[in-house]
Amino acid sequence: MQRTELRAGGQRRVGGRRALAQRGGNGMRLKYSNPMHVDDVAVDFPDMPIILAHPSFPWQEEALSVATHKPNVHIDLSGWSPKYFPPILVRYANTLLKHKMLFGSDWPMIAPEKWLAAFDKAEFRDEVRPLILKENALKLLGQAG
Repeated sequence: MQRTELRAGGQRRVGGRRALAQRGGNGMRLKYSNPMHVDDVAVDFPDMPIILAHPSFPWQEEALSVATHKPNVHIDLSGWSPKYFPPILVRYANTLLKHKMLFGSDWPMIAPEKWLAAFDKAEFRDEVRPLILKENALKLLGQAG
């Protein structure tokens, strides 16, 4: 019997699919948003790509740790304006996790134009910007050429 439980909440997809784990906001109980809960899921389903939706305030370092140590875990940067990103998130996005960070605006909460304007001003390296904005998602979705 195939196990299909996603204990951390969010969307569940197995069998060559992806999982999106919601990291809080809009009335969710934040205690269930700690990305360390996703660590077990990533181990139990090593072939299933998992996307941690939103920077995981106040657990940013936990999210970075899980994404660093689990090859199937990625981070979507939606839900916050890049002007509020903590320096450690930008540092990891520019280095260790540059192939695991994904664009997201969280529209209608943040308009894509506003998110992109703040992203332009943030301290991301020029060579990392296209990875975050497009290339990493294409690779994750199996669309890279």
